[in-house]
Amino acid sequence: MSEVKMIRIEDAAEYVGQVVKIGVWLRQKRGGGKIAFLQLRDGTGFMQGVVSVTDVDEATFKLAEHLKQETSLYVTGTIHADSRSEFGYEMAVSEIEIVGESENYPISPKEHGTDFLFDERHLYLRHQKPYATLKIRDELIRAIYDFFHQDGFLKLDAPIITDSAPEGTTELFPVDYFGKEAFLSQTGQLYAEAGAMAFGKVYDFGPTFRAEKSSTRRHLTEFWMIDAEMAWMHQEQSLEVQERFIAYLIQRVIDNCRVELKMLGRDIEKLASYTKMPYPRVSYDDAVKLLQDNGFKINWGVDFGSPEETFLANHFTSPFFVVNFPKAIKAFYMKRHPTRDDVVISADLMAPEGYGEIIGGSERDTDYDYLRQRLIDQHLDLNEYSWYLDLRKYGTVPHSGFGLGLERLIRFVAGEDHIRETIPFPRTLNRLHP
Repeated sequence: MSEVKMIRIEDAAEYVGQVVKIGVWLRQKRGGGKIAFLQLRDGTGFMQGVVSVTDVDEATFKLAEHLKQETSLYVTGTIHADSRSEFGYEMAVSEIEIVGESENYPISPKEHGTDFLFDERHLYLRHQKPYATLKIRDELIRAIYDFFHQDGFLKLDAPIITDSAPEGTTELFPVDYFGKEAFLSQTGQLYAEAGAMAFGKVYDFGPTFRAEKSSTRRHLTEFWMIDAEMAWMHQEQSLEVQERFIAYLIQRVIDNCRVELKMLGRDIEKLASYTKMPYPRVSYDDAVKLLQDNGFKINWGVDFGSPEETFLANHFTSPFFVVNFPKAIKAFYMKRHPTRDDVVISADLMAPEGYGEIIGGSERDTDYDYLRQRLIDQHLDLNEYSWYLDLRKYGTVPHSGFGLGLERLIRFVAGEDHIRETIPFPRTLNRLHP
């Protein structure tokens, strides 16, 4: 007799009617009397195993009845189509072999609070919601690389340890760099500008840090950022790249993570509507007036907080750009508006359903003297930015760019309530996270 083939749950469709073996963990079990239903997982998917007294010996059935949550085992049986399940297949189990016992697993099938699940994140990763979210995260990361590769971008990695704040902020994590103070990077954008002057279109993709304690749903001290910079490109062309980028990423998830989206209860038809372009452009001026007309006490010239962003993101039914923010609240490098001295050529891409900003970008100013004065006005060290000013001395060109926060994007696409749910691994300082 030939040896039974070992497969993974994700391959079940290829083995309907065949006897196979799968290494799994037991999520839950139910049933009684003459049948036991085992909810199984193996890292590639979730499937039900059916153990019937008519198909197995007495010892095997008793073993199935007494299995504990998260026990690891080999199950052998026949794959059948099952139209009642989201997955579409189940196994009629004929043999069970325990590999690793599990006693008193702390995350029981009952409801648990968010703080409890964060403390048990190393185990919570095994459950359906983080499984689905991280599968979507994986698909988005692959899609990001594919989009930029197909669009003619070069990947250029920026340093994680820097000697200054790229945007002049004080929210930096200091590190001891061989006796000299340095900082964990907040963005690779300025370095990407240097890359764009060499390669035309570049992007970086890596971890970034903010030394701010925040209790909002949208902020993290550690997150992953994509920065793209494009030479010979004005702002409107950049916005077209951004909307194509987001539409492409959403469609990739719809095409390849439909099961995971259903696990999370995401409205796939609504998500698909966000691939329709162009996205609306709304001026900062009009956004402020809209907020004021709806009871917000906000004055022109201040940045939007979480309540304002949430309102705007609920007001529109598709992703949309808020364009031309006040110069006083934006970074020194953003290009001046041609007819107004009080605003810069900038844009934030907002996600609907209350999710708010997922991309920030602008056209970059190319005037050496203007940027030098902006650095002085913001009390930044000219020596630390001399290399950046050099980009305006040696063959500068119109160029634009944007930054996308990966976790914010995942939260929007997956329909998650809290951005922390997209963090893949437990942190050493997990209990200190705001």
